[in-house]
Amino acid sequence: MANLTALRGGCPAPFFSELSFTDGGYIDGRLCQPYPPNSAESLSCCLPCPMTDWTYPDNFNQLTSVASWINVVGMICCLFLLISWICLPVEKTHRHYLSISLTCAVVLMNLGFIVPLAAHPDQCFDEITPNGMASSSVCAVSGSFLLIGGWGGVMWIFLRALSLHLQICWQMVVGRNFMWLSQAFGWGIPVVGLVVLLVFSGVSFRFGQTCHINHTNSLADFWIPLLVFVGLTVIIQFATFGYCIKVYLASLADNAASTEGSGLAAYSSSIRTMSPRQAYRRVRRVIALQWRGIVIVLIICADVVFFAITFVFLDNTVQAVKDDPNSDAIQTWAFCLIQSVGDKNKCLKYANDIVVRLPTVIAVLILLAMNGLWLVLLLGRSSMVTGWKDFFQSFAENRTKKEFVSVDARMDLKKDPRSYEMLSRDSGKAESILTPISPAKSPMSPSRSGRQTPDYFGPQATRYQPHSRSFSAPRPPQQVSWEAQSPSPLPYESPMPNATYPRRMADGTEYQGMNPLGMNKI
Repeated sequence: MANLTALRGGCPAPFFSELSFTDGGYIDGRLCQPYPPNSAESLSCCLPCPMTDWTYPDNFNQLTSVASWINVVGMICCLFLLISWICLPVEKTHRHYLSISLTCAVVLMNLGFIVPLAAHPDQCFDEITPNGMASSSVCAVSGSFLLIGGWGGVMWIFLRALSLHLQICWQMVVGRNFMWLSQAFGWGIPVVGLVVLLVFSGVSFRFGQTCHINHTNSLADFWIPLLVFVGLTVIIQFATFGYCIKVYLASLADNAASTEGSGLAAYSSSIRTMSPRQAYRRVRRVIALQWRGIVIVLIICADVVFFAITFVFLDNTVQAVKDDPNSDAIQTWAFCLIQSVGDKNKCLKYANDIVVRLPTVIAVLILLAMNGLWLVLLLGRSSMVTGWKDFFQSFAENRTKKEFVSVDARMDLKKDPRSYEMLSRDSGKAESILTPISPAKSPMSPSRSGRQTPDYFGPQATRYQPHSRSFSAPRPPQQVSWEAQSPSPLPYESPMPNATYPRRMADGTEYQGMNPLGMNKI
């Protein structure tokens, strides 16, 4: 009690004197006012840290923890999407770099809430000073994740809306160049924006266990640029909707017989050469493929706008308390705390005039946490489930599959010679599967005694024997003759003298003959 009295330094409970504390933490986060007011010898009395413990009910921390656990569920959903896109074939997932990048941005945003949930950081540096990124590493990490995730999410929904607009309204094929430009802008601008934020504004504990951007320069380096891109996204999206409505109305007025029953696709490079019916069919196909992305863009735009308005209002309210401590709302709430000796529950009705109401705060946090759930519902597909089922079934089959062994190795060759020879149905004698090429080098040469397995893999057996009537390569028409052809002086030479296919002998010399590897080539 003596220590508290010394720290208060003449300030009434629950306030502390600012003179009793040294510099440390985020000093600008202190909420102080003169006591007594309008006095030449007044003290600077500060509200205990954290401020939310005095302006919100006792269940504030429990409700924010619920929002953080929803972020954990959203994180699991995002990881499921990313792993499915990596492991499963594209026909099962329909993956796209715009969807993958947007999901990565939402993962970063979720980490901004999950890291404090796991680390349980101390929000305050001392009794009146909140921690900032310079005094708390958890604050720096969580704030950086939240800011770059928010920047990334806004940039990728902007690029997604721009891609859809170019495809529908301008009939442009967004290819590799657009992909690389999207990667450069989609991640380059958030990284640059994060550096600017940390240098000129910084983050601190101001709103629960997650660090948020400070008031200094926050409008210029974060909120205004963020809302500009959100506004451009909304404008592009509604311009696309307007064009679709225009095309639909034009298709209703198109009664031309040529377009009424035409099912052919338009291959023209200009929309002006297409009839209204053809343009409408094309737009309808694109929207049928992209409606999930359109809904995601609208949801994230609504979340960002809601969060920006709520947090900017909260930020400006707190700053107004610092700039004008003698306002009627502040004085009423402060004197209520003094008269109740620090019983905040008796003064919460006065605190509602200087902070954002609790339902609005929780609604913002829950909406931000549900982005991962929206992604898995709209970007996920039922074919992913069957894809994972096939994946695990094939994995289990590969694990249980025994090593392949040829049947010849399991049978007694002496007792059953038919395992390696074909028997003639007429004579019952063994016949070779491959016709010997030369009697001198035949694998079934009579010089060998007994039954022996033909050498199917020898140098002579692996050579190619073109048929005299093969049509695998173009050749001039021939006359059928009953005269016996003279044996070819070269092995594997085509019996047609007009075939001109260069081949190379073993000694490196070329000759004209059939080239099996050059079939169907002219």
